[in-house]
Amino acid sequence: MSAARSLREAPWLRSSATARVLSLLNADGEEARVAGGAVRNALLGLPVGDIDIATTALPDEVIRRAKAAHIKSVPTGIEHGTVTLVIDGQPFEVTTLREDIETFGRKAKVAFGRDWTRDAMRRDFTMNGLFATADGVVHDEVGGLADIDARRVRFIGDPAQRIAEDYLRILRFFRIHAAYGEGAPDAAGYEACIAGRDGLTGLSAERIRMEMLKLMIAKGAAEALIAMDDAGLLLRLTAGVVYHGAFANMLAAEHALGIDPDAIRRLGALAVAVTEDAKRLSLRWRLSNVEAKRLDSMGHRWWRMFGMDEVIAQRRLYRLGAPRYRDRMMLAWARSGRDFDAPQWRDLTMLPERWTAPAFPLKAVDFIARGIAEGPALGHVLALAEDAWLALQFPLDDAALKAIADDTVARFTRDHRL
Repeated sequence: MSAARSLREAPWLRSSATARVLSLLNADGEEARVAGGAVRNALLGLPVGDIDIATTALPDEVIRRAKAAHIKSVPTGIEHGTVTLVIDGQPFEVTTLREDIETFGRKAKVAFGRDWTRDAMRRDFTMNGLFATADGVVHDEVGGLADIDARRVRFIGDPAQRIAEDYLRILRFFRIHAAYGEGAPDAAGYEACIAGRDGLTGLSAERIRMEMLKLMIAKGAAEALIAMDDAGLLLRLTAGVVYHGAFANMLAAEHALGIDPDAIRRLGALAVAVTEDAKRLSLRWRLSNVEAKRLDSMGHRWWRMFGMDEVIAQRRLYRLGAPRYRDRMMLAWARSGRDFDAPQWRDLTMLPERWTAPAFPLKAVDFIARGIAEGPALGHVLALAEDAWLALQFPLDDAALKAIADDTVARFTRDHRL
């Protein structure tokens, strides 16, 4: 199958860096084309990020040409034919055409080749199997153009065989569909994912995390997650209850606030009711320390955010800090059920935008001067004084601060009989 379409006027293809890479590799009997995601996104009218290049030149030849042209080359995956070229700070992954000899996930054995059709046939989905030449002509050997037009994510070849080659393709099927597809998932692919779902148990936590966090922020994430749940896939990944209604509400809350999608916040809405859920997901998906702490904080008594007035909200904001306050506030909002449309949710979530908590003005020296010795007692007195300051709604005048300090020391001294 072959077809052609032009991307001749695409700015990213005409850029000096892209043109220089393609010119370097389109010489002396070798050929290079842009491959995969950049072509797909350009045809869909979406932003083009990374630009990957496929070439008939062998890796050593790519490195030799780059060196001769004073272009930095990094052998990022040379055993699979990939060399990264860096021009003006922009990386280009350049990969020699390949065909699979043995296929078993990430450890597949490949042979380098010069056949563009065979290289396209070893890729996962038809819309990822397209190539664009330096003059903008798009070549399609797998039916990808028709699927681009239909917004249909379809496996190249037999779906069951492609999944058996690498079970991560189950997650990629739903993630790519969520990002670029429309309507129901391709039926043949969906059925193959169900049939191959036992293979998910062999995937590493790192690979699951990579795909699932990307899926979380895709435009069709809510529908894709429901489809995964209906297929019996989501429980195998989360090992717990999922909350599709709260997930949909989180998306609506993001839209109402005009903020970008956030994968961890959305994951919290989908699958975290208590901190134990957050700990389980952090382990199963090997989340980073920062991600794990955010998720754990979201799950920690988020229900206390219900029914707050602004006075209490200010105290919570002071204790949590703006990022954790917003995460926890939005999780409560997403779980608010019939009260989701109440205006106070938006108002309280936006509190950090209109109010900044002051720093606690009393210091250790204020209590040392009142006879509290350095050590654990001093820390305890400071904590008591801070609680009193919060209860009085952050006073900053000298008289109020003196009264707080005096009263705290008197109470502590009385209680501890110093």
